[in-house]
Amino acid sequence: MTSIHTHSDAIVIRHASDADARTLIDLALLDDRAPLSGPALIAEVNGVARAALDLHDGSVAANPFARTAELVELLKLHARRTRSASSSSLRDRVSSLLRPVSVRA
Repeated sequence: MTSIHTHSDAIVIRHASDADARTLIDLALLDDRAPLSGPALIAEVNGVARAALDLHDGSVAANPFARTAELVELLKLHARRTRSASSSSLRDRVSSLLRPVSVRA
């Protein structure tokens, strides 16, 4: 009987916090670039940060010694969805304020 073992990597996309400052610097150093300057998303694989996306300018810092192309695409997708959800939410709130109100005497 042949056993096939598969390994699933746990991928987490999350917003960077103040506690991630060192992680963002380390990713930038690995990627030979300046650290990200704005709020960021981080992609972790099995608890290890592999890539980060600056939410202001869209720049990326990623570990060049790991497969990160797919992670960067996930980061970009998550950023687009987050922006889309927040802008539609804002749009809904503004439009609800601008709806005509019927007043009955």
